Formats: sequence, C-alpha cells, structure tokens
Amino acid sequence: MKLSCGARTLDLSVPQIMGIVNVTPDSFSDGGHHHQRDAAVEHGLQLVAEGATILDIGGESTRPGAADVALEEELARTIPVIQALRAQLDDEILISIDTSKPEVMRQAVRAGADIINDVRALREPGALEAAAETEALICLMHMQGQPRTMQAAPHYQDLFGEIAAFLNERIAACESVGIGRQRLILDPGFGFGKTLEHNYRLLADLAPLQKMDLPLLIGLSRKRMIGDLLERPVADRAVGSVVASLLAVQQGAQIVRVHDVAPMRDALMVWQATQQHR
Repeated sequence: MKLSCGARTLDLSVPQIMGIVNVTPDSFSDGGHHHQRDAAVEHGLQLVAEGATILDIGGESTRPGAADVALEEELARTIPVIQALRAQLDDEILISIDTSKPEVMRQAVRAGADIINDVRALREPGALEAAAETEALICLMHMQGQPRTMQAAPHYQDLFGEIAAFLNERIAACESVGIGRQRLILDPGFGFGKTLEHNYRLLADLAPLQKMDLPLLIGLSRKRMIGDLLERPVADRAVGSVVASLLAVQQGAQIVRVHDVAPMRDALMVWQATQQHR
C-alpha cells in the first residue's frame, strides 16, 4: 500500500521507521540535545543512515507541564531544519512536522514536509483548513485532555470505544473540509491522557483500531509506560521501547515513531526475515 503526499509517496507494504528530531530545549527524552539547527540536521541525517525512512521534526514539547511555545519561535526552530534536511535527502525519505499550529503546518509543507503529525488531531482553530490547503498526509492522534494536564487523572468508561469514537469524529471533520481518507493515518496516543494500565491494554490489543481500516502510527519510544514498568530512566529504555514497538508491528502497525532507530531497524529485519518463512 502506498500513500501519495504530493511529489513523494509513503510505502506501507512494509513497516516504516519514523525517527524523532526534537528541536526543543525541554522534550522529555532529548530536550536540548539537538536544539540548534546544525545539530538537528546532523541528527536527522544520522537517523536516516541508521534506517529511518521518515523524520519527525518537532519544535514544541508536549510532555506534561511543558511551556507553550510562541508561533514565531516554533517556526524559527523547525523551518530551517526542514529546509536543510529536504535539500540533502532523497525523495524516498519523508519529512513530518510535529505541530498543532496552522501556520507552522503551512510553512513546513512549503519548506518540504510531507506529513502533518498533530497530537491535537487538527482541533486548533484553523488547523483543519490549513491541512486541507496542502497535499500532505495527516496523522490524527487521540488524546484525552491537553498536554499540560493530560496525566492528572485520565479515566475511561470504555477505553477502546472512546478512542475509536474520537478518531471517527476527527476523520469526519477532515472529510468535511475535503481531506480524503487516503491522506489519513491514526495514532492511538500512547501516554497521552492514559494510565499505565490503559497503555498496556491498548498495546495488548490493537485489533479494534485496525478495524478502522486506516494506517496506524505507534509512538511508544522511551515513554513513561516503559520507564515505570522497568524502573529505568529515560536513557535506559531503548530495549523496552523496541520490544513494545515490535509488538505493535506484529499487530499490524505500519509506522513506529522512535528515538533509537538502529536497534528498531535490527528488530524489524529479524522479524521480517522470520515472517517470510512462516
């Protein structure tokens, strides 16, 4: 299965690795490590060398308690990085912009981004219209609450039903402004308004989301659900993250969003080789 995003395509016949490039001083895992443009570009190129086929560029942390980032600051962080990467990458490598701001979406796509990855699922004023103006693919993520307070007391009567209902509503909102289903990707939002139990219940059974018949993007990398279970700090969560991501792929997830690209690539290669002989 291939999805078109302007001049480039996303091949989902095999699982794809989305490498994380946080151009922020305060992201939970690598805040400040790649805050400057040259460092962020170098990191992105390294992730591609390790096996990433998508780079997700983010200029605002969505960890609980993180400060808001002004529009001009987010543009200054992300657009030069996207421009520099697009100039150096082959067309087989896609660029994603991790944002909820309509103007960042517009400028990022003009700079060379192929995917809009929005944790708020295009709910900010003007976001639907901005996304509709582009040919970019769009990832709609489920989140209960808002990033700053989402982990205060997440509660569900029907975990799977409520996530599906939210995503279906956002799909309908997209279609209402002319964004077809062929441009949409879904993300259940691990760690976004969910307890440890909610996260592992989701990971244990992605079938209800597969029934929505849209590609699934899964972001589990180095998250608290890994750290709390293993009692490990952020820097020591690579193995747990890779295992969790592989479990999602085994259930049909087509894209895994990760910090640790090389071990994720190795795990996928072993899994794919095994699948060929089943």
